[in-house]
Amino acid sequence: MCTYVIQKSDITGSGKGTAGWIPITEARVYYDHPFHMTTDHTLNIDFVNPGKGLDARVAVELTEESARALVADILAALEEGGAAHAEA
Repeated sequence: MCTYVIQKSDITGSGKGTAGWIPITEARVYYDHPFHMTTDHTLNIDFVNPGKGLDARVAVELTEESARALVADILAALEEGGAAHAEA
């Protein structure tokens, strides 16, 4: 059974794809069967720029444990970085 639960976010950033660096305008986060990994389900993140065509995409497949660790590390980096820059 496919779970294909998807969340979309408008974002501002850059990603490096097969053609080099591209502006990233959207993140699509979903929990479903992976394309490449050999596990039943993964958290998949597609960083895309729909206006630049199909090649403007950076895809990531993560195990649940890796996804949770990444979320914790992102939040920690934002906290520490924000605090360090506030003190400067």
